[in-house]
Amino acid sequence: MNKKLTILIFGFWSFHVAAEPVTIYCDKLIDVGQGKLLSGYQIEVTEGRISDVGPKVEDDTEAGSSYDLSGHTCMPGLMDMHVHIISETHPDRFSDRFRLDPADYAYGSVKYARRTLEAGFTLVRDLGSSDSLAIALRNAVNRGDIIGPRILAAGKSLATTGGHADPTNGVSSRLRGDPGPARGVVNSPADASKAVRQRYKEGADLIKITATGGVLSQAKSGQNAQFSAAELEALVSTARDYGFKVAAHAHGAEGMKRAVIAGVSSIEHGTLMDKETMRLMKKYGTYYVPTIIAGKFVAEKAEEDGFFSEVVRPKARAIGPKIQDTFSKAYKAGVKIAFGTDSGVSPHGDNWKEFVYMVEAGMPAMEAIQSATIVASDLVGNTDNLGSIEIGKLADIIAVKGDPIEDIYNMEHVEFVMKGGAVYKEP
Repeated sequence: MNKKLTILIFGFWSFHVAAEPVTIYCDKLIDVGQGKLLSGYQIEVTEGRISDVGPKVEDDTEAGSSYDLSGHTCMPGLMDMHVHIISETHPDRFSDRFRLDPADYAYGSVKYARRTLEAGFTLVRDLGSSDSLAIALRNAVNRGDIIGPRILAAGKSLATTGGHADPTNGVSSRLRGDPGPARGVVNSPADASKAVRQRYKEGADLIKITATGGVLSQAKSGQNAQFSAAELEALVSTARDYGFKVAAHAHGAEGMKRAVIAGVSSIEHGTLMDKETMRLMKKYGTYYVPTIIAGKFVAEKAEEDGFFSEVVRPKARAIGPKIQDTFSKAYKAGVKIAFGTDSGVSPHGDNWKEFVYMVEAGMPAMEAIQSATIVASDLVGNTDNLGSIEIGKLADIIAVKGDPIEDIYNMEHVEFVMKGGAVYKEP
């Protein structure tokens, strides 16, 4: 590349912002809209947006800045619909809540944000963090204070008393108290509406609910339904009033069905999804975000003594191994699927492994990549600006070494990352 402006951050991080139009020469380019792999294409970027796309012409290095990505496949920036970018799972995760301050988590999240972007994910949905940490991280990235992907933050996940995401689960009765809507705990339709409005007040981008029990919470059930139909109706109705989409964590079928009928936008995990749930999801147009990698990770760690508590361990063993098979059935049934990993349960930066697991379960590589680009942009409601390499869209462009359609393992080798016209990684 030539004629570029380098901006230094914190003295050692850098990214490149072109001082003039940029040309990216791609050996191959994935047209996610048409589901085609094109050869010998180039992309023009002007002021952070794609200004032209077409067959490669004679390289004229005097015409402006350029990147020659010979031997690489270009595609839109990837989107992960389910991450927890503030932390990562480890054996002391539960006790850290009593030792660490929010500032400790905030500083730690900086490396996770950068790692995620460098893995090719230019947008993520953070589906649950305390103390408005993901919201603050989003704002810091938007200001240019730190390097990271675009973040859509749900803020504090909404739960019922004792349910998955009740922040006092597993805590001594002397410390437990009775958390309410401000802390994301709902026990009536009125609470549900108040909890959504509190997330609006805090600056969230969407709402995350825990429609059933979960694996990593210090509570017995990982699958029981945890919201009443009336609570879900109030929650989704209020969310619509405030322009929010609702993502529903769910493992058990009954909780999924209630959430789908209430009108949530996506079911996360969906481990014990049955045929009736799939039928309802197709009827209501509900997206499925599988998070296969999270299931595999917790199942593996459940075999390590001391990694999980004895409350969590049996749930991880029972639920974790089932997600990939559920994904396969949902795909064959025609349920809409958007890419998501639950990274933060598994290590940030390993998001690409989800592509491998999706392909193993029967989804073609092209469709797996579409699920993380054009399909994901539909779920977040921003197809006008994101999700494909088209004139007028934001210049979120990545390139991997080799051809991922031929070998999906090439998704590990992201060697070029551009977000909004700024280059954060290059060969």
